[in-house]
Amino acid sequence: MDVFLPKGTRDFLPDAMRNRLAVIDRLRAVFARFGFEPLETPAFERIETLTGKYGEEGDKLIYRILERGEGGREGKADLALRYDLTVPLARVVAMNRDLRLPFKRYQIQPVWRADRPQKGRFREFWQCDVDIVGTTSPVAEAECLAVVATSLEALGFREYTVRLNDRRILSSLAAAAGATRETDVIVAIDKLDKIGRDGVAEELRRKGLTDEGIARLWARLDVPADQEGALAALDAGLDERGREGVATLRRVLEAAAGLGVPLQRIKVDPTLARGLDYYTGPVFETEVVEPKVGSISGGGRYDRLIGMFLGQDVPSVGVSLGLERIITVMEELGMLPGAATTADVLVTVFDDATRGASLAVTSKLRAAGVKTDLFLGDGKLKNQLKYANARAYPWVVVIGPEEAAAGTVSLKSLKTGEQASVSVDDAIVRLRSASPA
Repeated sequence: MDVFLPKGTRDFLPDAMRNRLAVIDRLRAVFARFGFEPLETPAFERIETLTGKYGEEGDKLIYRILERGEGGREGKADLALRYDLTVPLARVVAMNRDLRLPFKRYQIQPVWRADRPQKGRFREFWQCDVDIVGTTSPVAEAECLAVVATSLEALGFREYTVRLNDRRILSSLAAAAGATRETDVIVAIDKLDKIGRDGVAEELRRKGLTDEGIARLWARLDVPADQEGALAALDAGLDERGREGVATLRRVLEAAAGLGVPLQRIKVDPTLARGLDYYTGPVFETEVVEPKVGSISGGGRYDRLIGMFLGQDVPSVGVSLGLERIITVMEELGMLPGAATTADVLVTVFDDATRGASLAVTSKLRAAGVKTDLFLGDGKLKNQLKYANARAYPWVVVIGPEEAAAGTVSLKSLKTGEQASVSVDDAIVRLRSASPA
C-alpha cells in the first residue's frame, strides 16, 4: 500500500530532532531564568472548553474527536485536540483555586489546527508559551516582551521587529468607522498581510461599513513610524477607551526599557489585531525580515478568558513563541548547530576476544556521564572508523589486544586525528573536558 503522512504533519528524524531539542533547551533555560514554572496539559480537552473562545474563524479550525458509540456514528463530538495552550491554562487556573497569584507558567507542547498547510504553517505544531496570571500591571506585558527578546538573542537572532498594539485602540477605531460589531473590523484587519487593503475593505463592506467609514479607518491607521509619533497620532483621534490603550502602551514601553528590552526593536502598529476573541488589551507579535514566514511569536492580555470558566475575571497576559517557524528561519539562515550525532564518543569492537573489554569501557564511560555509543554492527576496525567519520563522532575509542591486556584505551580525536594511549580514567577526564555539556 502507499505510505504517506497526513498533510500539515512531519516526521522528525534524528538530525532534525537534535536541532529541535537544542532550541527547546535554550528556550526552557530562558523561561526558567525569568522565574516561570513548568506546566503540561492533556492533548485533548472537552469540546465545550475550547469552543467559543477563539471566535468564529478559530472555532472552524478546531479538530473535533467523535463520541464513542452511537453519538460518534451520528457525527457528534465531545472532545477536541487543543487549539492553543492559553485556553487549557485558563481551565487549569479555574480548576486550581489555590494557585498563588501572580502565577507564572511556561508550557512547551504541540497543538493542532485544521488549517491550510503552507510554508511555516502546519496542522500539528509546537508552541512555547509563557503566561502571567493574576496581575494588571503593565510590567507583566513588559516581562513577556523581555522573554521574547532574551529568547531570540539566546537563539542567535539579531534582526527582528516586535509589533505592539492595544485591542482597545482597535475597538475605538472600529466604533469611529461606524462598525456595529467591533470584532468584524478586528477580524478583517487581522487578514491585512494576507489579502491586503483592497481585500480587507471588501470584507468590511460585506460587514456593513460604508466607504466613508473605511476611509476614516485607513486614515487613523496610517501613523508615523516612530513610537512617540505613532502614540501621539493615535491619542489625538481616539475616544476615552482608545486613549486608555495608548496610555497602557506608554507604560509597557517604559517598563520594557527598564528590563533591558531594545526599544528600537519595537514598533507601535495600530494594524496589529491578533484575531483571537479573548484578547482585551495590549497585543504583540514578532517578525523577521527574511525569510517571510509570518510572525514567530505572538500574544497579549486576556483579562476575561479565565472568567469564562471561573465566573470571575482574573487578569492575565502571555506570549507564545512558534517553534516551527523559529526553526524554519534558523534553518534557512544557517543558524542551527547541525550536530551529526548525540554521542561524544564511539567505542569500537576490535574482535570477539576484546568485545568484553569494549563492553566494560562503554559501561564505565556512561557511568561517568560521558555520552557513549557502542558499535553494534559487524565489521573490521577500518569500516568502524569509516562509520564513525560518517556519523561525525568527535572521538573514537579503540581497544585492541594490547590495550585490553594493559587496561588502557586508544583515544582518537576525529577532528584533529591525534591519538593517544591512556587509561580509562584519563579518557574520561579528556572526554568530559572536551564535551560542551
